[in-house]
Amino acid sequence: MATRFVTIDRDTALLLPPDLREWVPANHLVHFVLDAVEQLDVSGVPVNERGSGSEQYPPRLLLALLIYSYATGTFGSRRIEQSTYDSVAVRVLTADTHPDHDTICAFRRAHQPLLSACFVHVLQLAQQLKLAQFGQVAVAVDGSKVAANASKHAAVSYERAGEMIAQLELEVKHLMAKAEQADATPLQEGLSIPAEIVRRQERQAALAQARAVIEARAHARYTAELAAHEHKVAARQERAARGEKPRGKPPAPPSPGPQPKDQYNFTDPESRIMKAGNGAHFEQSYNAQAAVDVESRLIVGERVSAAPNDKQELVPTVAVIALEAGAVTTVLADSGFFSETAVRHIEQTAAGAPTGTTVYAAMEKTSHHRSVADLEQKPEPEAPPPEVSVGERMRHRLKTGSGKSLYKLRQQTVEPIFGIIKSVMGFRQFLLRGLEKVSLEWTLVCLAYNVRRLHTLKKQRARA
Repeated sequence: MATRFVTIDRDTALLLPPDLREWVPANHLVHFVLDAVEQLDVSGVPVNERGSGSEQYPPRLLLALLIYSYATGTFGSRRIEQSTYDSVAVRVLTADTHPDHDTICAFRRAHQPLLSACFVHVLQLAQQLKLAQFGQVAVAVDGSKVAANASKHAAVSYERAGEMIAQLELEVKHLMAKAEQADATPLQEGLSIPAEIVRRQERQAALAQARAVIEARAHARYTAELAAHEHKVAARQERAARGEKPRGKPPAPPSPGPQPKDQYNFTDPESRIMKAGNGAHFEQSYNAQAAVDVESRLIVGERVSAAPNDKQELVPTVAVIALEAGAVTTVLADSGFFSETAVRHIEQTAAGAPTGTTVYAAMEKTSHHRSVADLEQKPEPEAPPPEVSVGERMRHRLKTGSGKSLYKLRQQTVEPIFGIIKSVMGFRQFLLRGLEKVSLEWTLVCLAYNVRRLHTLKKQRARA
């Protein structure tokens, strides 16, 4: 019998109009994105209702295109435009139309309120589809450094900026003196003394502005650190008044001025130099925060910070959890988030009444390896007296059986989310610049992740 191959014919034209939706499987993500976006409210998006000018793309199509593209690892507007030609699924989504990159980029930049509203609507859709149950939720909070659209080599330190200003002042004086000399040696062809003076003066102004911004940041940092220092001193005095021996050395007061190594980036001034990876190197980054529902693995709160660590981030990150997620009963966080002030703020009202939320935050880093002693069954620890510090109560809380079980959920809940966003979706660097625009892009990333997660949950339920 002769060898048989599938017939490949690229020359014969299609005889009947094809149904684009049949080009991808029925359970494909693109179908779910289209169905989900149909449920979202886009009535607030301004459109040209007069009918004049060029035809405009429907807001619902552009929103679906952005969500699907971010969910599948295509982030740049030019790459998204190219995918409308290259990707079969995107052709299905756009009905074989091709929005240009300017239209895509402008829509993304201009609709922060729409993306924030859609983030909430997707959580409501999860409940309507019975893919998530909100009400009394436990959330895991974490942050991850995401590279800014700026090079760390475009930054200058406070100390170096001062040195460069002094050097430029000397060069300007030298050029001005050279201009007054009739027999001065001319500059290279194409260079003029006035232009070189102006260029140096502009550079001086930019460096002076950088130093001013660094000084303002240092003042804000000093104010926050001074308040924390005063609280630590007061707590130490309270323990001494109760007859308890204070632990460790007295807290050192913060330094009021900028540090010599404090930096300013000229490409994206609102980004910061932060420890990246395992802390062995530094990158120009933002601190992307997420609060994840333990049961559904959906992101219920997101924000971006320029803080290089998480010490002050617990309260604002818990505060942005969507009301649609319900009442937060448990907050799980690692040791980087813990501070007595933050825990007290979340667990108590201003009047001192309990809020109904309990924080489980590690007090120090622990090894993932479990020793034989860790495997042995131990009795429940005795409850500490009511007058002990927040830190002592937290240590006791994490030693109880229920506390250990709850805290284990943090590692398997929020850390994989960042792994999926960075490794599966491929989002490792912001494309936009400035904290406001970066926050918009992070909202879009979290929205795309949630839609992708709902699609996975729906397929799992169908198989079950």
